[in-house]
Amino acid sequence: MTTESKPPTAAAYRNLATATVGFTLTFWAWDLIAPIASWYGDRLELSSFQQSLLVAVPVLVGSVGRIPAGALTDRYGAKLMFPLVSALTIIPVLLLIVVKDSYGLLLVVAFLLGLGGTTFAIGIPLVNSWFPPEKRGLALGVFGMGMGGVALSGYFTPRIAEHGENLPFIVVAVALAAYAVLAALLITDRPDRPVPTESLGTRLRSAGRLRVTWELSALYAIGFGGIVAFGVYLPTYLKTWYELDPTDAGTKAAGFALVTVVFRPIGGWLSDRVHPALVTAVALGTVALLAIVQAFDPPLNPGGTTALLIMAAGLGTASGSVFALVSQVTPQAKVGSVTGIVGAMGGLGGFLPPLVMGAIYSSKGSYSIGFMLLSDLALAGCVYAYGRMRGIRPDGGEPTPEATKVTAGRP
Repeated sequence: MTTESKPPTAAAYRNLATATVGFTLTFWAWDLIAPIASWYGDRLELSSFQQSLLVAVPVLVGSVGRIPAGALTDRYGAKLMFPLVSALTIIPVLLLIVVKDSYGLLLVVAFLLGLGGTTFAIGIPLVNSWFPPEKRGLALGVFGMGMGGVALSGYFTPRIAEHGENLPFIVVAVALAAYAVLAALLITDRPDRPVPTESLGTRLRSAGRLRVTWELSALYAIGFGGIVAFGVYLPTYLKTWYELDPTDAGTKAAGFALVTVVFRPIGGWLSDRVHPALVTAVALGTVALLAIVQAFDPPLNPGGTTALLIMAAGLGTASGSVFALVSQVTPQAKVGSVTGIVGAMGGLGGFLPPLVMGAIYSSKGSYSIGFMLLSDLALAGCVYAYGRMRGIRPDGGEPTPEATKVTAGRP
């Protein structure tokens, strides 16, 4: 039996648990603005587009920042990167207290807040290195549940703010500080992990030359990008279109995020048993269908709620299955670099939709066009995943003549 095929150790589960907690907390910090964006909008008299831009900026920075974060994790390890990034995220969280009355300064701090979104590219190579190929889909799906930080933010941030407008930022800052200490003590890099010797630029170019990197990036931009877009914009959508108060809108948005969290490990678990491309195709096909339903503006109860929750299940499943495929077709030494690029594209997939939805609503007074665009993208991803990715080889090469399940993690 090779080292790769041995059962996961206690250290593997300890690192998975610690990384998931950190991912959850930093994602809460990353999403701090979105649940109270309408509060900023009323306070500063912002237009729909200005409000959309404010919630989208951290998404952009957190997405692009995953590229260097992933490559640096390949080189220096998660034991250094996780506590460091968690500690640095405290700075913009506390600065939100200082700049709350200036839209320009809020945008600057929102830019810095994007740092919290980079931990995804730190945790994936850590978890991937500790688990054998046949267990990686589920393990990565469990780690991906950390995106539930968006749900925590949506539910708790506006409620905590009712007891003091600065209190949410103080609570998150304290939690991040405690976690940074915990991560420094508990996270360990696998002793035999391959450490690249090439420069950062060389490693990123090498990962960028793999065709599969960009194919997976496109699929992840639809799946995870959809999650991020809904996570940051759904409170605004529910408040604007269905006239919910900010707390109720945040609660329902948290419910949407919770469903994506639950279904992400299900996507990974299914991908350990069925080709992840098939899982992705079915999930995105479901999203495409329900986006059309929502485009016709059904009443929130039960039609709109049902459509949104089923879309959440599809997006969560797809985000888990795509990264199960990443772990299968990427050499271990390049997982961080490829993860950074794919994760960045996923985050960027969540950057544009809030801006588009805000612009469409400002122009047309309706969100229907935005949901039809989501349906088109999801359908395109469904067709590509089924038609191209089913036969992808573990080395990222051309599909085999007959699509069979990928032999996970083998050269």
